[in-house]
Amino acid sequence: MKATAMAHPNIALIKYWGKRHHALNLPATGSYSLTLAPISTKTTVTWQQERDTLWLNGTETHGRPLERIEKFLDLLRKDHPHLGHAKVESANDFPTAAGLASSASAFAALALAATAAAEILRDDRALSILARRGSGSAARSIFGGFVRMNPGIQEDGSDAFAEQRYDENHWDLRVLFALTAEGEKDVSSTVGMNQTVQTSPYFDAWCHAVPTALDAMDHAIGTKDFEQVAELAEASALQMHASAIAAVPGVLYWKPATVALIHAVRKLRADGFPVFFTIDAGPHVKVFVEADYATQVARALRNIDGVLDVFETAGGGAAQILHEATP
Repeated sequence: MKATAMAHPNIALIKYWGKRHHALNLPATGSYSLTLAPISTKTTVTWQQERDTLWLNGTETHGRPLERIEKFLDLLRKDHPHLGHAKVESANDFPTAAGLASSASAFAALALAATAAAEILRDDRALSILARRGSGSAARSIFGGFVRMNPGIQEDGSDAFAEQRYDENHWDLRVLFALTAEGEKDVSSTVGMNQTVQTSPYFDAWCHAVPTALDAMDHAIGTKDFEQVAELAEASALQMHASAIAAVPGVLYWKPATVALIHAVRKLRADGFPVFFTIDAGPHVKVFVEADYATQVARALRNIDGVLDVFETAGGGAAQILHEATP
C-alpha cells in the first residue's frame, strides 16, 4: 500500500496568526493565499510497516518531526487500524530556510499520499480538513491558485477548511523571495503565535480586522485590482507583526534588511512599478509583482544591503497524486 503525492507551498496575502483550538489546529481567523510553483514537496507513504519512520530529503529523521508525523498518521489509524505503521519519505525542492512554509506543502502532500496509499476516498474539502490537522496553512495547499481559508465556528472543526476562489491562471503574478538571513529563526512560528495570543493587547484587534479584509481581498483578486490587493496585503502583514511585537516579551522577526526591503518596495511602487511586499513569521520579505516587471524588480532587490539571494515563483496548481496506490 504505497502512493506518492506532490503539493506546493503557499504565501498568505491575508495572514493566519493565532489559533482558537490547539488540539484541532483551528485558526482564530480566516486567511487568503496564493499557491506557488514550481517549488514543491513530494511525499511517498508506504503503509503496513513494522514501525513509523520519516525520511526527509533522503535522511532518516527522529525527534519532533517524527512525532508530528506519527500524530498525524494516528488520525487515519483511528478509523482504519489495519493500516499499521508507515514509512514516510518526503523531499523539498526549495531551500529549507528560505522563509517558505514548508509544513504547508509537506502536510498537504502527506494527507493526499497517506489517504491514496490506504485507498481512503476523500474529497478536497475533507483533505483540506485533514491537512489542517498537521499544519494550519496546509489546508490551503490542497488547492491551486488563490485560496480562502474558512476558520469555521463548529467546535469539532468540521467547517474549518480552505476553498479555491480563483485558479492559478486567473492572474499572472510573480512572488520574489528576498532572503535576509541564514538558518532557523530564533522564535518558531508556533511559539511566536502562542505568545501573541496570550499576551499581546493587539491580538483581539487583529482578529476583528480580518473578516472585512478577507472579503475585500476576494473582490480585489477577482477584479485584478492591484492597488487594492497591495494595500490589503501590506496592511495584513504589518498588523500581524504589530500584534507580535506587542507581545510580552515582544516577538520581533525582522532584520535590518527586512526594513530596508520594505522601504525599497515602497520606493519602487512610487516610481511606477506594480509591486508590494508581505512578510510571514520570519525576516524574509516576499515581493509580489506583475510578471512583466519581475526581472527588473528582482535586480533591484538583489542590490539592497543584507539581501542574500532572490528567487522567483509563480502561481501553482493543486496537490496531486504522482503514483497511484499499489498493493
